[in-house]
Amino acid sequence: MAKPEKAPQAGTAVLGLSFLAMLTLWGGVAALADDPMRLPSPWRVAEVLWAEAASGKLWHHVAATLGRVALSFGIAMAAGSALGVLLGLVPRLDRWADPWVVLALNLPALVVVVLAYIWFGLNEMSAIAAVAFNKAAMVLVTLRDGARALDPQIAGMAKVYRLSPWVRLRHVLLPQLAPYLATAARNGLAIIWKLVLVVEFLGRPDGVGFQIHLHFQLFDVARVLAYSAAFVAVMLLVEYAVVQPVEVRARRWRLA
Repeated sequence: MAKPEKAPQAGTAVLGLSFLAMLTLWGGVAALADDPMRLPSPWRVAEVLWAEAASGKLWHHVAATLGRVALSFGIAMAAGSALGVLLGLVPRLDRWADPWVVLALNLPALVVVVLAYIWFGLNEMSAIAAVAFNKAAMVLVTLRDGARALDPQIAGMAKVYRLSPWVRLRHVLLPQLAPYLATAARNGLAIIWKLVLVVEFLGRPDGVGFQIHLHFQLFDVARVLAYSAAFVAVMLLVEYAVVQPVEVRARRWRLA
């Protein structure tokens, strides 16, 4: 019997050394460039980050961005998963819908964002819908592949034992789809937060993307890097504390 897979998390010491090397490289390049306006040192960015946090601005804008990420992610996962499983289980419908899926998958995100703002206005609904639409197509394709790979023998066993629809969903369908759901979620978070920054950059009055746009216009590189670093830190926390453990748990049943 195969041993359960261990969490693919690097040790704390290795992560610490990796980040230390990154900061050292950044500090060295900044010292050689000797141009704080274009490339401020890590210490200068840390000072700005602390000042923004102390004033409360940082928390307000990070919270606004996180809210948009959470809403877009939830909508994309729910809609993309439902449609993906449906298409994977109904080949005729899948063949009919395939051109639509290919179009949605390859439509540039920037085009979707701009059109959403033009058609529906510079509002929160347009921002969330544009991001969710772009991600839902990727979730759909991933879950469609998962539905196509379902084991027919397990489905036949569930039919023989006359399991209720709820029991089939919980104990037959979801365990087999769990790795695909985990993959879609992990890739989704990596893409959605970048798209949220784009919609904030183009048309929202708050959020990390808005702050980056504002300080870009002012040529304040230190604040651009400070807000970027703040949200990267949040995403790293989510990756190592939530996404990776969930992904390992989702794949564990296959190794039992």
